[in-house]
Amino acid sequence: MFKNLIYPLHEYLTFLNIFQYITFRTIYATLTAFLICLLLGPKVIKMLSKMQVGQYIRDDGPESHFNKAGTPTMGGVMIIFSIVVTILIWADLTNPNIWISIWVTLSFGLVGFIDDYMMQVKKKSKGLSAVGKFILLFVIALITGIMVYNTPGFSTEVIVPFFKNVKPDFGIFYILFAAVVITGTSNAVNLTDGLDGLAIGPVVIVAVTYMVFSYVTGHLEMAKHLDITHIKLCGEMTVVCGALAGAGMGFLWFNSYPAQVFMGDVGSLSLGGLIGTIAVITKQEILLVIAGGLFVMEALSVIFQVGYFKITKGKRIFRMAPLHHHFELKGWPEPKVIIRFWIVAITLALISLSTLKIR
Repeated sequence: MFKNLIYPLHEYLTFLNIFQYITFRTIYATLTAFLICLLLGPKVIKMLSKMQVGQYIRDDGPESHFNKAGTPTMGGVMIIFSIVVTILIWADLTNPNIWISIWVTLSFGLVGFIDDYMMQVKKKSKGLSAVGKFILLFVIALITGIMVYNTPGFSTEVIVPFFKNVKPDFGIFYILFAAVVITGTSNAVNLTDGLDGLAIGPVVIVAVTYMVFSYVTGHLEMAKHLDITHIKLCGEMTVVCGALAGAGMGFLWFNSYPAQVFMGDVGSLSLGGLIGTIAVITKQEILLVIAGGLFVMEALSVIFQVGYFKITKGKRIFRMAPLHHHFELKGWPEPKVIIRFWIVAITLALISLSTLKIR
């Protein structure tokens, strides 16, 4: 909004020229989202407590989690609010990628909200059916893929990390590929959200990582220098990444161990969907396997556990899935699991950034 309303006045007040710079707007988008989430936190937690929207704890989960029962959940609403408001304030609203980002955040958040509402407010322990939820998310992701596909100047080539000249062109099938990336990322973040701060920490790390990729992809000279696909409208996604990182830090203030609030599906599904969309728009879809490797490991641990259990008729690979529960049952204290997983996320983020030079 500032870019559209205030920057045109730079002809009369030259210092307003600063609003044209993506770096400036990204910094203040990060701070704005952080402050909004920080200020909203106590009020949202109090409201959720009054509504008795408490976390449901599975009977077959680790015993150490039983004392978390009743902790306010659905805190993801303040993350979504912080992100959307910040984007509207600091982003260039003439850029179609901005509206795609808002669409994904709100639509995935709505599915999560419905699921949480059925489970936490209506006390229907299962919420939406797994199949029903997946179908809703995949349809939204398909619509998103179509929107991205029709964005001016968008390329359907897929960049393969570490390989300079390997860029397969998916053509019209890119829409399906994008839907798989977005839906998969959404579910992976959702599965990771099982310990205090475990999911939101890596979300911030991945957001900062893609902040770099968004900026260099949208910058003509940098894209040429690094020999990556230049997408003119991609630079503005840097502001979106800033909003995501800032809101994540604000939420982490309340979600850090011991958590005062959980994000719920309304938060995890929307954040995962937004991260997947950012990866698609920046043409770093496959890189997400590295940058968001922690989410991938958590998701794969569930897939392998379930598959192995069915094939062997009762045997397990891990003590419990997702992966973080396995280490809890091995005796790692919850804070140790969280911090070590964050360290893994940071390491993977650094490796992903190195692909800008290693080709």
